[in-house]
Amino acid sequence: MKKKSVKFSPEVRERAVRLVFECRSEHPSQWAAVESIAAKIGCSAQTLHGWVRRHETDSGQRDGVTTAEQQRIKALEREVKELRKANEILRLASAFFAQAELDRRFKS
Repeated sequence: MKKKSVKFSPEVRERAVRLVFECRSEHPSQWAAVESIAAKIGCSAQTLHGWVRRHETDSGQRDGVTTAEQQRIKALEREVKELRKANEILRLASAFFAQAELDRRFKS
C-alpha cells in the first residue's frame, strides 16, 4: 500500500533547509547533511533535498525557474487558455449571426 503523504508547514521546511546549510560543514557532502537532517525531522532525504534545491533556485544560487516565476507562468497559461476559449466562442457566434443575416436577406 502507498503511504499517505505528509504535508510539512512552510516553517518546518524553512527550518530544515536552514539546518542543512548550517550543518553542511560538519558533513562530508551536502547529501550527507540532508540525510542527517531528514532523519531528524521525519521526512525522506529526497524530499528535503528538493526543498534545498528549490531554496537555492529561489535565492539565485542555482540556475532555474524560481517559484514566483513558475506561479506567474501558470497564471499566464491559464489566462491564455481562457482567452482562446472566449475567442472560439466569439468566432462561432460571429459566423452564426453572419449566416443568419445572409439567410434573412435572401428570404425578403
